Amino acid sequence: MRKKNYISLIALSGLFTAIILTFSACASEGGGDRTQMCRKRFEEADKDFKEGRYGRVKEPLEEILNLCIGTGYMEQSQFLLAESYFNLEEWLEARGEYGSFINNFPSSPFIETAEFRKAVSAFNIEYNIDRDETNTTLAMKDFEKFMSNYPESPLIDSVSYYMNLLLERRAERDYRTARLYHKLGHPQSTVIYMKEFLDLYPKSKRRPEALYLLIESYAELDQFETARYYLDNYRTTVPDSIQKRIESVEDQEKYIAKLEKKFQKRILKEQAEKLQEKEEAKEEAEAHPEEDEEEDEYE
Repeated sequence: MRKKNYISLIALSGLFTAIILTFSACASEGGGDRTQMCRKRFEEADKDFKEGRYGRVKEPLEEILNLCIGTGYMEQSQFLLAESYFNLEEWLEARGEYGSFINNFPSSPFIETAEFRKAVSAFNIEYNIDRDETNTTLAMKDFEKFMSNYPESPLIDSVSYYMNLLLERRAERDYRTARLYHKLGHPQSTVIYMKEFLDLYPKSKRRPEALYLLIESYAELDQFETARYYLDNYRTTVPDSIQKRIESVEDQEKYIAKLEKKFQKRILKEQAEKLQEKEEAKEEAEAHPEEDEEEDEYE
C-alpha cells in the first residue's frame, strides 16, 4: 500500500514538474518575462507591417491582444491590427477594429486617425444601391461624428468629399425610385419624388434628369403652366452639352404642346358630349310631355 502511494506521489511530482517547465518555457519565450515576449512579437509584427506584409501580422497581433494585457503593447497592437485590415481593404473588419480601438483607447494620440479611417472603412464596405442603404447610412453617421468631434481637423475637407459622395448615392437611389414610378405611368408619384429630390440634392449630377422627369410628369398631369415653369428652369440652369445628351428644350416644348393639344381636344369632345346629352334629354322631354304631367300629378 505504501509502495502504491509512493508511486502515485512520484507521478504527481512528475506532472507538476512538467507544468512548471511548460510555464517556464512560455515565460522565457522572447528572452525573458511576458513583457519581453510581447515586445518581441510586436516588433516582429511591426517590421512585417512596415514591409507591407499585412496578412502576416494579423495572427501575431491578435495573440498579443489576447495574451499581453497590462504589458504596454495593447494600444499599439490594436491600432496596427486595424491598419492591417485597412491596407488589405478588408473594410468590415477594419471598421470593427478601429471601433474597438476608439472604445478602448479614447485618449490615444491615434484616436483622430482611427475615427477618420473607421468612417472611410464604412464608406468602402460593399453596398447595392438598388437594395439596402444601411452601409451608406452607417458611413454618414461615422463622418458626422468625426465632424462633431474634430471640427478644426485638417481632414475636414476629405470628410466633405466623402459626404458629398454619400449624398450622391442617396440621390441616385431616390432618382431611380422616381424614374420607376414614371415608367409605370404614375406621374403624380413622380412629381412628389422629384420635387423632394430637387430640394434635398440641389447639386446632384442627376438634377438635369430630375428636371426632365418633372417637366414630363406635369405635362402628363395636364398642368402645362407648371411644366413650362420647370422647363424655363431647365433651359437656364442645365448646360447645353447636358441638354443635348438628355433632351433639348425644343423637344420638351413640342412634347408639352402635343399633350396640351390632346388635352384641349379632349375638353372640347367632353363639352360636345355633354351638350349633346343635354339636347337629347330636352328632345326626349318635348317628345313625351305627358310623362312630365304624370310625374307632376304623382308629386
